[in-house]
Amino acid sequence: MSNPTLLILYGSQTGTAQDTAQRIARQAQRRRLLVQAMPLDDYNVANLISESVVVFVCSTTGQGDPPDNMKNFWRFLFRKSLPAGSLCRLDFAIVGLGDSSYPKFNFVAKKLHKRLLQLGASLLLPVGLADDQHDLGPDAVIDPWLTSFWDKFFALYPSLKDLNPLREDEPLPPTYTFHFLDDVKDVTDDRLRIPTEQTKPSQSHPFPARLLSNKRVTDVAHFQEVRHIEFDITGSNIEFTAGDVVMMYPCNAPEDVHQFCQLLRLDPESRFTLRPSDNTAVPARLPQPCTIRHLVEKYLDIAAVPRRSFFELLATFATNELEREKLAEFSSAAGQDDLHSYCNRPRRTALEVLADFPHTTAELRVDYLLDLFPEIQPRSFSIASSLQVHPNRLHILVAVVSYKTKLYKPRRGLCSTWLASLDPEQGEVYVPLWVKKGSLKFPKEKDTPVIMVGPGTGVAPFRSALQERTAEGKTANVLFFGCRSQFKDFYFSSEWEEMIKAGQLSLFTAFSRDQEEKVYVQHRVLENAKLLQDLIVNKSAYFYIAGNAKQMPTSVRDALKEVFQQEGGVSSEDAEQMLDAMERSGRLQSETWS
Repeated sequence: MSNPTLLILYGSQTGTAQDTAQRIARQAQRRRLLVQAMPLDDYNVANLISESVVVFVCSTTGQGDPPDNMKNFWRFLFRKSLPAGSLCRLDFAIVGLGDSSYPKFNFVAKKLHKRLLQLGASLLLPVGLADDQHDLGPDAVIDPWLTSFWDKFFALYPSLKDLNPLREDEPLPPTYTFHFLDDVKDVTDDRLRIPTEQTKPSQSHPFPARLLSNKRVTDVAHFQEVRHIEFDITGSNIEFTAGDVVMMYPCNAPEDVHQFCQLLRLDPESRFTLRPSDNTAVPARLPQPCTIRHLVEKYLDIAAVPRRSFFELLATFATNELEREKLAEFSSAAGQDDLHSYCNRPRRTALEVLADFPHTTAELRVDYLLDLFPEIQPRSFSIASSLQVHPNRLHILVAVVSYKTKLYKPRRGLCSTWLASLDPEQGEVYVPLWVKKGSLKFPKEKDTPVIMVGPGTGVAPFRSALQERTAEGKTANVLFFGCRSQFKDFYFSSEWEEMIKAGQLSLFTAFSRDQEEKVYVQHRVLENAKLLQDLIVNKSAYFYIAGNAKQMPTSVRDALKEVFQQEGGVSSEDAEQMLDAMERSGRLQSETWS
């Protein structure tokens, strides 16, 4: 049997699956194996019939959907025309990354497993179903799974066992080398160019939208800062409907960029080109040549909580004994509890870790920056406006993330903090963005009622839907809105008033802290059981839930189940079946985020 190339294909939305795939690839490199790791959509899926061993690493997004960078692969794999035995030569293994607080836990990995078996492929070992909710995160499943995987792999290819592996503390070659340019005359233009060709803006070609306004909409005394932000998208070709989302890449804070360059003794103005060490492409988002400032501000995710792989790579540079021991411990399976206490629980950033390991940071070679730091991932926001009511405009509602841990500095959300800092009154500000289809779909029929439950910033997609629907003369609209206080965080209250006066909206509010006992949206749903039963059972209404994924969506779902039991006189099992049937037909939809 000839030596195979181990192929690792990943579908990743936030970068965790990509990180896991790269970790497996590094383990393969250390074992001196031929290995290739790439996103599923970059791989020519027709070649799958001739592969020998493939590891699939895939996460599950939203309500059981595949990540964006495996959607084309997914469509191809589920074609009815694929013959049953077409993958009979393939041995495969699957790691799924999921979160058990969502109903469709690791749905993509499970469905992929089933489909590959249907096509005749052989499973090397049981599917690894990693869970974000585990105390030690996904690694609690991935570590033992990897040990079993290598056992199975070497049982298939015993001759490869004899290759002399690299030691754990030897650095692998970097993916890219930096070539610095001496002349500083022609400094890279980091400004955004308005695209001339009339293409739809996308992740690879975002549209630089001018920021028109950025207003705080919560009371100054309120603990939570929430902002209503408006962009000008004139000439962008961007189209969207209610339920769609806008995507953007945030930037690192200027003080973080400054500290990073100081720690690594890098001149932010120096320019470089990247040369890949093998057939890897240079990241499309980096201009060539590029400045260090552009790389650190717009590309390297230095403000995120680093993953274990960060410590594994850092450990290979450590010459200081104390630092080397600590980094080796954080990289080991046995040290995961300590790593969690040091890093994940207090939400320590990669930049703060570098400052904690000064000797090792001083040894870091610039060539390894793109291996050490993942790329900043795009963030998504529900669009909170309708093009019919606000032509050439796009609105979002953003809660600015800031909280305390045991660390001295408050933890801040990268994107929300960056957006909050942009001030259109200090000069023109452009934000590169693009739009993506959302998961919420609204009925076309004029008389179909719509019931929306959107506490807090969960109301954003419903503002878009209400603007769109009222512009089309659809008046059967019910909104349940909840927040802490009528006077501190009741978003868009004057707009709801106008719609109520015009007979276009029925509004039910739950202000949880304005009275002794706490009142939430699920309580209001139950109080209006008669109305909801009539709308859903007799008038075929659609029911929507949007907002924070903690307890709210489940509580609202339970309240709706109780409505069916109470008003329809059905059993708990029948009520659950009614909810399932509504979900299958698209009459019950939710969009939640953690």
